[in-house]
Amino acid sequence: MELVPRNTETLGHELEQVRAHFPAVDTINIPDLLKFSLRSWEACGQARRLFPHAVPHLRAIDFDLRKPFPLTENLAQLGIDSVLVIAGDHPLDMSRRVFRTSSVELIRAIKAQSPELKVYAGIDPYRTGIKTELDYVKQKLEAGAAGFFTQPFFDLRLMEIYRDLLSGLEVFWGVSPVLSERSKDYWDNLNNAIFPPDFAPTLEWNRRFARQALEFAQKTDSSLYFMPIRVDLVDYLGGIL
Repeated sequence: MELVPRNTETLGHELEQVRAHFPAVDTINIPDLLKFSLRSWEACGQARRLFPHAVPHLRAIDFDLRKPFPLTENLAQLGIDSVLVIAGDHPLDMSRRVFRTSSVELIRAIKAQSPELKVYAGIDPYRTGIKTELDYVKQKLEAGAAGFFTQPFFDLRLMEIYRDLLSGLEVFWGVSPVLSERSKDYWDNLNNAIFPPDFAPTLEWNRRFARQALEFAQKTDSSLYFMPIRVDLVDYLGGIL
């Protein structure tokens, strides 16, 4: 389950909801969002009190590789043994300093300093062509990535294509509800997402697709993560899990 770290109170409530209603969920992953003061690893420390696995997102552009990776001790103290490295979007407020650090460079730096830390990387099926994205996956593997989290899929056929091409790798397939035309436009225009011809921005369609994706993950011995953005997670997942 991917949860947004708005603040400790809201996050605590959502963590309790997930634990109470969906015992099959064993992993929480949390993005590092600039508009919130709660950092991803701090939020994952909170999640670790209730779940066996918590995976914070680390934005590569936030780290200056001329210095040692600064979170090694923090992560150990919080009981976090895995992270997800993403490139990171540049902040709108340029008063926040960023660096020319790529995902591959940060993965390599983390593994060199903390080889015991499990590092996941991202897969974006919409960013480029499939061949280019697979080349990027290979670079991340060579840098030390142990597995991958994908951007949300909305078409099972595309998931099947990527599964065939990623055979043998640990993959968490992303699923996120899209419940309005405005939300679909966001995924269409900003992320170049692919939707099937029968897509409808309804709770029924999104639940049906999520169930199909869950069956797909079970059949392929892979994992799935839900990203319940702007929807009541119990209402959404109650028709799936």
